[in-house]
Amino acid sequence: TSRHTRLGILNNPSSKIKEDNTAIARGILTAFLTQNNSSLRNFLSKLTKEETAKSLAAGTKIVKFLITGMDDDTFEKKYNTLGLDIIKTHQMFCQEVLKLLPGQMAVMSNGR
Repeated sequence: TSRHTRLGILNNPSSKIKEDNTAIARGILTAFLTQNNSSLRNFLSKLTKEETAKSLAAGTKIVKFLITGMDDDTFEKKYNTLGLDIIKTHQMFCQEVLKLLPGQMAVMSNGR
């Protein structure tokens, strides 16, 4: 959040939710919960690169991608305890309330 913009993320996966296919989603949620704006922005830029996704899918631990300035300990503790229920809740909201199909993307806007 800033004076001009707020950003939030809702996950609407198209596949079965498992730990091994939600590393990026859990990393994004964890960063939103634990980091300040500048660290969050820089980490999200790194996390959303295709080579990062491929590396995580191959089994690289997400802590390898943490950046200077992040609160590493807080991030790691929250990431390791963040369950899959939050992603399932996001999925249910997207499909039941927003009427999105599994995996369908959308942009929602809500002015201040």
